[in-house]
Amino acid sequence: MDKQAIPSIPGLTRSILLGAALAAALAVAPGAASANMGDKDVARLVSFGGACPKCELSGRKLAGAHFMGVNFSEASLVGSDLREARFMGANFAGADLSRADLSDSQIIGGNFSGAVLVNARLRDVEAKGVNFAAANLAKVDMRDTSAVGSNFARAHMVEAVLQDAELSGANFSKANARGVNFRDAALTGSNLGSGVFDNASFRDADLTAANLAGGAFTGADFRGASMRAANIAGVDLSRARGLDQDQIDSACTDGATRLPSGLIARGRGCHKGARVRAATPPTPPAPPAAPRYLVSLEN
Repeated sequence: MDKQAIPSIPGLTRSILLGAALAAALAVAPGAASANMGDKDVARLVSFGGACPKCELSGRKLAGAHFMGVNFSEASLVGSDLREARFMGANFAGADLSRADLSDSQIIGGNFSGAVLVNARLRDVEAKGVNFAAANLAKVDMRDTSAVGSNFARAHMVEAVLQDAELSGANFSKANARGVNFRDAALTGSNLGSGVFDNASFRDADLTAANLAGGAFTGADFRGASMRAANIAGVDLSRARGLDQDQIDSACTDGATRLPSGLIARGRGCHKGARVRAATPPTPPAPPAAPRYLVSLEN
């Protein structure tokens, strides 16, 4: 077959492994090969494997695509359509997904550390055990997302929306989460230690057994939040809003806990010998073997 008949995929071509099956598919239906990374509409490309660091894929329509064990580190996918995509053991460390739409996608064992997801949509995403460490998640929309055991340590999350999200066992240590909306979120056993949560909303959130030690919560709203066995020992909550005595009595406090006027840290709510510790995120699954072909075409 003439090499020019193979779809041109800038940045990916050096990793392409084309076998007899793909050659046959192109021979039978050459028109199907017209989709390529030079076009914005690449809906026919449903499966990616191999390496494409620093690829330029901004604005591409990749809804429903599968990324199997790929390395797209530092790639650019600004504004790309990745709805219902599947990411299995994929590496997007340092990638730019600003304004990308990943709604209804599934991310298993993914690495998005240092990635840029400013104003991205990750609504109703399954992102269990995903690494978002040091990522820029400013104003990201993660409503209704399940990110159990995911790592948000040192992430920049200013004004992100995580309303109704499932975040049990997630790690937010040293995160900049000013103004984040955690309303109705499940944060059971999560680690908020040393993070900045000024003006964040924890209204009606579940903070059972969460660790807040060393965190900053000026202006944070805790109205209706469950704080049973939450570790607030030594935490300055004097300028937090919405706290009541029942919440404080159910939490783990000590003499260094600072509270708004009228509230008292009595040290109640923690059973003798109980320890509050951040839940350990589950070990991500091993990346699956990359598909035989870098690109699969739908029939």
